[in-house]
Amino acid sequence: MHKAADRIRNVALVGHRGAGKTSLHEALLYETGVINRLGSVVDGSTVSDADEDEKGRQMSISAALASFEWQDRKVNLIDTPGDPSFVADALGALRVCESAIFVVNAVMGAEVQTIRLWQRAAELDLARLIFVNMLDRERADFFRTLEALKGAFGSHVVATAIPVGSEHEVSGVIDLVDMKAYRYEGSARDCSEGAIPQELEAQAQEYREKLMDEVAENSDALMERYLEGEEISHEEIVTALKDGTNHGGIYPVTCGVATRNLGTNRLLDAIVEDLPSPVKHGGPKVGEIKLEAVDDNDMYAYVFKTRADPFAGRINLFRVYQGVLKQDSQVLNTRTHGKERVGTLLTFEGQKTGHATEFGPGDIGAVAKLKETRAGDWLSSRDEAVEMPQIKLPPPVMAFAIEPKSKGDEDKVFTALRRLQEEDPTIDLHRDPQTGEQIVAGLSQIHVEVIVGRLKSRFGAEVNLKPPRVPYQETIRKPAKAHGRHKKQTGGRGQFGDAHIAIEPLAPGEGFEFVDQIKGGVIPSGFIPAVEKGVVEAMQEGVLAGYPVKDVRVRLYDGSYHTVDSSEMAFKVAGSLAMKQALQEASPVLLEPIVLVTVTVPEDAVGDVIGDLNSRRGRPLGMEPAGAGMTEVKAEVPMAQMLSYAPDLRSITGGRGEFTMEFLRYEEVPGHLAGKVVEEARAEREAVKA
Repeated sequence: MHKAADRIRNVALVGHRGAGKTSLHEALLYETGVINRLGSVVDGSTVSDADEDEKGRQMSISAALASFEWQDRKVNLIDTPGDPSFVADALGALRVCESAIFVVNAVMGAEVQTIRLWQRAAELDLARLIFVNMLDRERADFFRTLEALKGAFGSHVVATAIPVGSEHEVSGVIDLVDMKAYRYEGSARDCSEGAIPQELEAQAQEYREKLMDEVAENSDALMERYLEGEEISHEEIVTALKDGTNHGGIYPVTCGVATRNLGTNRLLDAIVEDLPSPVKHGGPKVGEIKLEAVDDNDMYAYVFKTRADPFAGRINLFRVYQGVLKQDSQVLNTRTHGKERVGTLLTFEGQKTGHATEFGPGDIGAVAKLKETRAGDWLSSRDEAVEMPQIKLPPPVMAFAIEPKSKGDEDKVFTALRRLQEEDPTIDLHRDPQTGEQIVAGLSQIHVEVIVGRLKSRFGAEVNLKPPRVPYQETIRKPAKAHGRHKKQTGGRGQFGDAHIAIEPLAPGEGFEFVDQIKGGVIPSGFIPAVEKGVVEAMQEGVLAGYPVKDVRVRLYDGSYHTVDSSEMAFKVAGSLAMKQALQEASPVLLEPIVLVTVTVPEDAVGDVIGDLNSRRGRPLGMEPAGAGMTEVKAEVPMAQMLSYAPDLRSITGGRGEFTMEFLRYEEVPGHLAGKVVEEARAEREAVKA
């Protein structure tokens, strides 16, 4: 049997890197008895950072699901990565949960990634609760952090608990709803409940009033009685708090120390008491269908994460929105319209994988070995096309050319990369049509390094990375004429082709135009396409630096032929010779791609960022506020100057800036730089020949 939907809580742990999400995840699993020892991120012994690369880097890279019971409720808890490079997993988790717990470091307060994820959670209308962690650190200050959170997220941020003691002397928490102190001494589960210490009574009262103001504001019935000084029961406060939290009327703030398991039992109570079930929160509307968390309706489940496992194949994590998903059943994939057989259903309890016979509405689970299903797909009991609104993922900006270490491994590498791309949609994979290089792009240097590490550890594919080549082009600045003649006599039939062409520049972006101006059949019409072919071939490698030539009109106006020796081949060679000669005389110039760069940075870094873009030959186009103390700067910059921008921006903004790039157009390379590019291209060609 499955758990009833109103007894389920789906919760994502999100926040900035290093706020302690994984340690909190571990503490909650320990507190609920799923695991019997408290692992640590530093020792690499936590449940959710199970991959070798996560242990090595001491950071989460993939979202990890764990399910457990607390107060007869089933809690599906998803630990998400805080590093912006792996934001796809955090956004995927937010999409399938009703609630998010924002884990905040009590020393640092509201950091950049926390603010970005908060905006995403607001777009998805999630209930949000904040856990201020690391209260035992030097310079940790709960009340300063609380003020910073109010500044970042508004006045509805309100404490439901405050700490007893500060920094290394923190010993417990005061619950402001039931006005009791909870002390933690010795072992992690040793929690005693008692009266509020006398010296903290006034402070507790002050913060209790702030909480009551917020709670009463969310209920007209309570507001009147509260203003008249009537006693409001514990039950009424809990109900009003839950109603307010459900759709963002209140953001409760609680606190503790995850690594010491201090305050985590109170957080578990808050998950049950303050956060909504799928029934209370209400289901999403996808297309024309409003999904409801009921058993006896068509089954709809959304796949939010695919894990590429070299042994188990694909493992898909899904959320059931309506109906019941049963093992050994057949379902439809609404994207492929194909049937999928659901074999074994999986549950995750710490490092143990369990089996389930079914998952009911509102629940989250996993299934292995589906043929064609991957993240972003819907599984349903009927073939009704439903669309989850697209989640806006940041575009990849850190690109590398990738080549297998051993020749002949191309297919193996490409297949493995495709599998990793199913798992992480922010990986971009393409072949550059101009340079022929296989390009892999990610959100940061660390992201690409992780991709390369996983290629090796999971699929045994080793690769080399190098910066991608800039796709330069060439064009001409003035008209020119040329004559190409190909004549060869070698016993028997010879070769003869003769063509006169005139070339002239076209406007940028117009490409290539071939005009046939042959009069009186001086070249038979059957050979004219061959001349064009030769011209096009010569344009693949320009005369300056061997880059493709663009924006040229070619007129074929004269020539001659031989009745026996002329052939298509001969005219193709003649066309190619004529074009190479004409290009030499038409003032050839080098063109470079210009990109539009949009940089989002904190206001205090705007000057430095614009100065840096200027030094990259950038032209700033303007700036506008982007909310939460951030400014968006737009500039046109040559692509060649942007290949190493990601790490530079990180150091200028202390990791708080991000950027996107899109191609705009080609422009002429300034003279003094063109010579350098030409020299490098020639040296590279010589090296290849050698």
